[in-house]
Amino acid sequence: MSLPTPFPPSLLSASLVSSLALATMATGGAAAASNEPAPYGTTDIITVRGDYRATDLSSATKTPTALVNVPQSITVLSREQIDDQAFTDLADVVRFVPGVSVGQGEGHRDQITVRGQNTTADFFIDGLRDDVQYFRPLYNLERVEILKGANALMFGRGGGGGVINRVTKTPVAETTFARGEVSADSFGGAMVAVDANIATTDAGALRFNAYAEHLENHRDVFEGDRYAINPTFSTDLDPNTTLLLSYEFVEDERVVDRGIPSLGGEPVEGFHDTFFGSPDANTTTLKAHIFRGRIDRSLAEGWSSNLTLQYADYDKLYQNLYPIGIDPAAATVSLDGYRDETDRQNFIAQANLVGEFATGPLQHTLLIGTEFTDQDTDNARRDVFFADTADDQITFGLSDPLSIPTFSFPSDTRNRRSNVQVSSLYVQDQIDLTDRVKLIGGLRYDRFDIDALDRLELLDGSADGNDGRLSRSDEEVSPRLGVIYKPQDSASLYASFSRSFLPRSGDQFLSLTPSSEALDPEVFENIEVGFKWDLRPDLSLTGAVFRLERDSGTTVDPDDPDNTILISGLTHGAEIQLAGRLTPQWTVSAGYSYLDAKEDGRVVDGQDADRDLAQVPEHMVSLWNRYDLSDAFSLGLGVHHQSAQYATIANSVELPSYTRVDAAAYYLVNDRLELQLNVENLTDETYYPSAHNQNNISTGEPMNARLTLRTQF
Repeated sequence: MSLPTPFPPSLLSASLVSSLALATMATGGAAAASNEPAPYGTTDIITVRGDYRATDLSSATKTPTALVNVPQSITVLSREQIDDQAFTDLADVVRFVPGVSVGQGEGHRDQITVRGQNTTADFFIDGLRDDVQYFRPLYNLERVEILKGANALMFGRGGGGGVINRVTKTPVAETTFARGEVSADSFGGAMVAVDANIATTDAGALRFNAYAEHLENHRDVFEGDRYAINPTFSTDLDPNTTLLLSYEFVEDERVVDRGIPSLGGEPVEGFHDTFFGSPDANTTTLKAHIFRGRIDRSLAEGWSSNLTLQYADYDKLYQNLYPIGIDPAAATVSLDGYRDETDRQNFIAQANLVGEFATGPLQHTLLIGTEFTDQDTDNARRDVFFADTADDQITFGLSDPLSIPTFSFPSDTRNRRSNVQVSSLYVQDQIDLTDRVKLIGGLRYDRFDIDALDRLELLDGSADGNDGRLSRSDEEVSPRLGVIYKPQDSASLYASFSRSFLPRSGDQFLSLTPSSEALDPEVFENIEVGFKWDLRPDLSLTGAVFRLERDSGTTVDPDDPDNTILISGLTHGAEIQLAGRLTPQWTVSAGYSYLDAKEDGRVVDGQDADRDLAQVPEHMVSLWNRYDLSDAFSLGLGVHHQSAQYATIANSVELPSYTRVDAAAYYLVNDRLELQLNVENLTDETYYPSAHNQNNISTGEPMNARLTLRTQF
């Protein structure tokens, strides 16, 4: 859908950013902060040790809104649950989130499927896009938010099935503390982390988070190292204005593991630990620098504004060999491979103006916002070349370890540069129609411009109809509408509709071609009905049923993984979640989802031939318990079940269902020292949690123990 405008969208965004920035920096006129305790259902976050429930989530609305008043299914994993379950990656986190499954990510990136929609780019940090392909660490997080359904109004393009937002720790004024953590597991992996907060003035503080990790697992040659630092400074510029400055550096180097091939429609047996690649050539490296500044400003009574600027620089490389087939009877295996480099710089400016006011009997919470993004990406790919076949594929004798014939990565098969500029305006109003009925509605306008240069096509000339210069501009309006009925203050029933879009350049802006250049963006529409019930201030129950439609989407061609095919998809589903304290001693996080995700409208030989969407388990169940036996000693027990799923849209290879049991024990030695033991896969289940295609299937880790020591000063 296009929206005509008499002014250039970039000028509109720049003007609104400037206006809100001036409002943010303006002095005077702010209401004094209240010292009264917050009423039930407002914006406090419970941070009691062992509590897994949050009460508010500004990311869903960019306004101070209680979770019970957000017409959307949301899962929040607190720092306490992350620590209790010894999570180290987002893949660990989402295994305990209903409706979300983990993708292999080709062994070098986070990749998830939310409500049947696969993505490598719908990741955010403090509400700002973080879309480069890498494994995101958890060391500096306060919580992880998973917002489901089409999310374009708040987050822009993509987010058709949902988004993941990481919320970082911030400095704490008027206090000084230091916390340290050391852990090691039975595979040989180890990690050390520090979290220190120093009060610099009565109104200012510096917080420093850092960690280093050595990676090992059950696979024969897998290993890696990564570390990160994140200093953050916060101060009150005046009684009404707060400044936050942050810098993060992440470095990651590891072996790329593409898993095992399939045979007869299932993962091949007998090669669970075999590495189907080269220990030396299969590698990925990342260096990321992320700078962020934010100003929050209280204006007149009931009004506030904020302005955030972020610049990020990412340097990413990965190269790999991976299996494309196996024949144990003939004792042969087939490999393919490539080398890929990405250099990306992101600049994001986001400004929001929030007002709480009344018009007659109606109470409003109004959001007016703008965002401008400028993104430059250089990407190059080189196919592997096997000397024996003079090709990028080879079949040779099967052994363990593999004895791979001579190969190299001699020349580019893809070399592209792209510039993406996105100008966005959004307005949302939350209206209290009565004491029991609330309405939330809004529109977002996005202008998405991409200019791409294909350097190989440029050298090849324009005789084939492609001179290497491609561009596309899209103007899209993304609506959101929700109705909430509150039978009591602590409960709500809701219905919502939302729409999102994804330009044809794809998640990573690499799929723009002369053919796709002429196509309109993909469209996602989500209709959802649900409930939220705070059984007590420390225990919540939520549930939802939904219908998510994707029009003219893309997926990897199962017969040619280098290409994509167009499909439409339809997901019907339901989910339910319970989080909080069942008793003062017993804390629980539980969830279940049912997903029926299929193609929509595929016809073969005149007959309906819709297939199941890839990597979408029909049933997912997760349960984690922590029980405090005494002030010093606690136990944890968890179960994760996932039903069978297809590796690709071809529906020819199935990953079997599995159930994994985890356990933990916690001992508080004294006020400064805690010991923790986590055991994953307690029953030593053989399972296959994820795949990238039907011959790249990840194997689950056998039983693994991790011992953690935490101290604080």
